[in-house]
Amino acid sequence: MVNELKMLFDRIGIDVWEVIDAAKTKPFGFQAFYPGPGLGGHCIPIDPFYLSWVARKHEMPTKFIELAGEINTSMPLYVIHRLAEALNGHGKPIKGSRICVLGVAYKKDVDDPRESPSFKLMELLMARGAELTYSDPHIPVLPKMRHYDVPEMTSQELTPEFLESLDCALIATDHTAFDYEAIVRHAPLVVDTRNATKGVVEGREKIVKA
Repeated sequence: MVNELKMLFDRIGIDVWEVIDAAKTKPFGFQAFYPGPGLGGHCIPIDPFYLSWVARKHEMPTKFIELAGEINTSMPLYVIHRLAEALNGHGKPIKGSRICVLGVAYKKDVDDPRESPSFKLMELLMARGAELTYSDPHIPVLPKMRHYDVPEMTSQELTPEFLESLDCALIATDHTAFDYEAIVRHAPLVVDTRNATKGVVEGREKIVKA
């Protein structure tokens, strides 16, 4: 649901992160849920569909589960669309652009890549001709994934020189170890799917939320 709202709010010019921050001021009866580039991990992307399968056996509809699955599955493609628009604003196509995916774990500060949407993002970027790299302090070597065809890679250190060599840094997982001020300072363009750059003051004109 929160990813669906994000897509709608982006279209009509409302910042979903500001909406969530405003809702959080309610002193009771509220729990924040945040959008992202898709779902990951070993349970949430998979287990609800077991329930949906059982429900169909009993001729019961599970439209909400199926709709949520469709929206979450579509999020990586939506992120690529936003990234393409951002690069286009710099006069560049995805093809030939140097893009680094920041974070391949399915959530922050873990080393678990299972069902991570980062792998789908990488597949989509490679299919469009991007010169792709990644950085993840928790996953130094990109593991083989049975559902995704990604090449062997090692995590890149986010030095000023490396960041400056990019056309775009794509924040897919908001690890605490990332220095977001340095990323924004040195990368020419930052596409942020996690609102990880919220606290960055300087260089906000470089940031595109996706």
